[in-house]
Amino acid sequence: MALPLKYNLRNVLIRWRTTVFTILGIAAVVAVFLVLRGMASGMEHTSGNTGDPRNILVVRNGSQAESGSLVTRDQFRTLQYFEEIARNEKNEPVISAELVMIVSAPRRGAGGEANTLLRGVTPRGMELRPQVTLKEGRWFTPGKREVVVAQRLAARFDGFELGGTIKAGPDRLTVVGHFDATGSAFDSEAWMDADECRSIFDREMYSSLLLRPRDEAALTNLLARIQSDKRLSLRAEREVDYYAKQTLTAKPLKYIASILGVVMSVGAFFAAMNTMYATVAARTREIGTLRVLGFSRFAIVLSFLIEGTFLAMLGGVLGSLLAWSGYAVLSLLGVNFGTLDFQSFAETVFQFRVTPDMMLLGVLLSAVIGFTGSFPPALRAARLPVISALKSL
Repeated sequence: MALPLKYNLRNVLIRWRTTVFTILGIAAVVAVFLVLRGMASGMEHTSGNTGDPRNILVVRNGSQAESGSLVTRDQFRTLQYFEEIARNEKNEPVISAELVMIVSAPRRGAGGEANTLLRGVTPRGMELRPQVTLKEGRWFTPGKREVVVAQRLAARFDGFELGGTIKAGPDRLTVVGHFDATGSAFDSEAWMDADECRSIFDREMYSSLLLRPRDEAALTNLLARIQSDKRLSLRAEREVDYYAKQTLTAKPLKYIASILGVVMSVGAFFAAMNTMYATVAARTREIGTLRVLGFSRFAIVLSFLIEGTFLAMLGGVLGSLLAWSGYAVLSLLGVNFGTLDFQSFAETVFQFRVTPDMMLLGVLLSAVIGFTGSFPPALRAARLPVISALKSL
């Protein structure tokens, strides 16, 4: 027959010091694991939240990112007259030729400098990105050396406040506005006029083209047409697909989270096993009594497994709640993090995120630790000779 669950609950409450240390140890493992996963998730969400499924992004064939792409003005002039491209109310083709450059700026308060992206856009570029909205000041005026900066980026760099100046090549740009890009990759950029940007940096070519086809059928045809035209030597894909692939920065953190999770899990496994071994040693006579009363070895093994797994899952729930609480507080305070984007070598701004599925993963991890850590001590308890167990002190 099986041991009643109230037996396990009683033991957990009586040995409350051991219970607390076990729960806190597992909670620390789960919390650290979720924090690292949460940072990687924030980076992936930033890229995955960028772009419009109706748009097509065009870069040079073979390039992996806009910052390493070159698109000539002849290619731009050729593409803008393709009949598949939509036209706005002014009968203008909805296509934007853009230039992506890297500028260095001083960090706010922390000292030192970091790279950030400066994007040259056209009026069509802003029309193609309705999720980007002006929050303070005004949009730039072409020809006046003006720039508009993402709010989240402005909070991280000196000179990005309204009226501040940004050094760009041999010139200085005046910040005339702040925009919000709803947590997308554009929250890590500063925008100015595309042709003025080419002039400042003495560039003959653009970095990319962003365009919108008339409809879904035109989008499919245009993708195939650009890819198959050997004269253009350009690569085209949906804007959302392009940014979804720009997650290289998040991969190291995911690997670190996995490796650290394994290492800490091994430590937690041995800690749980030692705790359960100590529990077995302290309850040797009790185990012998249970055997005399008719409880089977299987019932004792099951009882110890339930107890160890239950304690570990309590730790998993606590660790998940700690990680989620940190996420909630940081979101409430509007705290953002920044890291180097290995595609553009500029700073990427992102938010720490902990989701329900990640919390569930943390609890499952704790259950695995508790079950595997309790199994060897549970077997030892079941194999104790009855007479020796009853004679123990």
